[in-house]
Amino acid sequence: MSMGNLYKLSDSEFIGSVNYQLLHEEETNWWGELTLEDYVRLDDGDGYIIELADKRMSQCRLKRIVNRVVSGIPPRWVYHITGTSPLE
Repeated sequence: MSMGNLYKLSDSEFIGSVNYQLLHEEETNWWGELTLEDYVRLDDGDGYIIELADKRMSQCRLKRIVNRVVSGIPPRWVYHITGTSPLE
């Protein structure tokens, strides 16, 4: 897993640090999984910007994977991340 940052698409507000893993990576078609370092409530389908460890950035959408939770109190969800713009 690599470390990155997640921001709101609407106003570029910092949401938190994330651990992510890209499972498929092409210039215009990429996806993977991520978990937030700290508990933050996120809404499925909202627009986000992810900054990867190598400083590339992209717009993305998140969808909670309901059968996978990182143990802890409160629980931290695993999210499926889908790129909506090229990684640049």
